[in-house]
Amino acid sequence: MNTLNYTLPVIWALVIGTAVAMYVLLDGFDLGIGILFPFFPQEAERDQVMDSVAPFWDGNETWLVLGGSGLMVAFPLAYSVIMPALYLPVIVMLLALIFRGVSFEFRGVAKPHHRKWDRSFAAGSAFAAFSQGVVLGGLLQEIHIENGRFAGGVIDWLTPFSLMCGAALVAGYALLGAAWLMMKTEGEVERRARRMGVPLLFLLLFFIALVSVWTPLHIARIAERWFSLPNLYIFSPVPLATLLLAWSCWHGIRHGKSIQPFASAVGLFLLAYTGLILSNVPYLVPPYITIWQAAADPASQIFMLIGTVILLPMILGYTVLVFWLFRGKVRAGEGYHH
Repeated sequence: MNTLNYTLPVIWALVIGTAVAMYVLLDGFDLGIGILFPFFPQEAERDQVMDSVAPFWDGNETWLVLGGSGLMVAFPLAYSVIMPALYLPVIVMLLALIFRGVSFEFRGVAKPHHRKWDRSFAAGSAFAAFSQGVVLGGLLQEIHIENGRFAGGVIDWLTPFSLMCGAALVAGYALLGAAWLMMKTEGEVERRARRMGVPLLFLLLFFIALVSVWTPLHIARIAERWFSLPNLYIFSPVPLATLLLAWSCWHGIRHGKSIQPFASAVGLFLLAYTGLILSNVPYLVPPYITIWQAAADPASQIFMLIGTVILLPMILGYTVLVFWLFRGKVRAGEGYHH
């Protein structure tokens, strides 16, 4: 294998991995806000919740487009296996994201007849989060492949393990949403988010523990990777760092800190994501297709990479600029989305 054939798939794997991580963190908190939306019964509180995320939410989904299109162009073999295996949860996710986006825009316009858009926003957020977890679970538990093609059934993904992954992601996004509200709002909305924060943190820790036990029991190759030497020593800081970040998040929630709970929740997500990558690298469709086997022709990868090199700094710059311009807390009655 020449250097170009080896290096390009690695670069693309890093690009797609970064896009997925950015999507999970950035879209995670606004999906989390949607999941928590029914727990804010007052109209003024709901407006404040919406206003806290209004300048950010639509830019966040750019990362999903980058990750999906990157997978299709750079790793067509993996795309051709993953999509038919997980069509149903992927379609549910996309429809849920559309419903959520439409309701976000229509809610303010439809007042006072906007209750259906409130419900649509909450349901779309919850279904999108759950579907993403199911897709992850379906990918981890091994897709049935014969001769490089998907050879399973339409609902092979529907297992207790994948449903548990869906529920875990809903809990995680809800914690990100609550921590975002602690950072970006004040008054009753912030107090309510703090009251939800600790139970959501413990719920997420329960799911992290469950995934950490269930995954190696359910999937032998992951058990072998984590519990063989010297890997056991190399990976041992991951659970310790998880406990440290969980304590930091709990401390920040209990002591009225603004940024600490959100930063710690983001850290927990990044650690969990790192754990998943360590469990599966270098497979794109574990345990059959590696990034090199799935890679497109080098010319296709280079062509797309040129566009990505131009666009990626623009997306990052836009994201940083928006977060800088709309820094600070949103008070009741203030907002950008009316």
